[in-house]
Amino acid sequence: MTRARSDHPVRGAPRRPRGTARVAVRSHAGERDHAADAAAAVRRRAASGATAIRRFFHDNGLSVAFLTLFLLALVFGQGLAGHHVYNDEQRQHGQPEVTYAQYLTSADFIEAMAENWESEFLEMLLFTILTAILVQKGSAESKEPDEPEEDLEAAARRPDAPWPVKRGGLIRALYARSLSLVFLVLLVATFFVHAASGARRENEENLAHGDTGRVGALEFIGTSKFWFQSFQNWQSEFLGISSMVLFSIWLRQRGSAESKRVGDPHSKTGKSSPG
Repeated sequence: MTRARSDHPVRGAPRRPRGTARVAVRSHAGERDHAADAAAAVRRRAASGATAIRRFFHDNGLSVAFLTLFLLALVFGQGLAGHHVYNDEQRQHGQPEVTYAQYLTSADFIEAMAENWESEFLEMLLFTILTAILVQKGSAESKEPDEPEEDLEAAARRPDAPWPVKRGGLIRALYARSLSLVFLVLLVATFFVHAASGARRENEENLAHGDTGRVGALEFIGTSKFWFQSFQNWQSEFLGISSMVLFSIWLRQRGSAESKRVGDPHSKTGKSSPG
């Protein structure tokens, strides 16, 4: 006898919940959406990071360029060339050669570096102070002859004024001269580094020639050698600044902050132009 087939599930067999397939589809779709959102977030962060880097170099390109040139000139220019010259002199005097790393800590390298830095900070110190006191009519490097002094009390009421200006008193007085004070500190520091490294180098040279006498930093400052090294750099800095002050009266460089506008008359003093 043939048993009739039943469309009902076998008793005891697990039943598949209704809507399970739809739930699974939605689950997979949700996972895909989550992965897509995560990938999009990564792309946004990468794009934001790239934009931030571009913005940094755009806003700080001048300092980044000059600091990069400074490091390249110091470490790979002066350092490598000086290392070769130093070892040539060592061989000529029958002295052992030094490695590049040793040369960068030698009195020869430090003295040459310090005497140049000293002249730069002296230049910046004098330029900062003298441009506050003196004028050169027609120069882009000068303030206007009859320019009034800045009203610091009025400046202190501005919401975007630096906090030392708002604080007032001694703090504001020091801040108002902070640029020249920093250059003064750097000048004094490099002056004594020049003296100390110069004395060390002098002692090394004397020892190489059999002279065991030692020269101190203060004693080296009193020698003509120290002042010759200083003045040969100072005079070049004074010449450079004089050239900028005078040439900017008649010559222009479009777009430069160190030049007047191309259309400004020769009599115009300062970098800004009305309108």
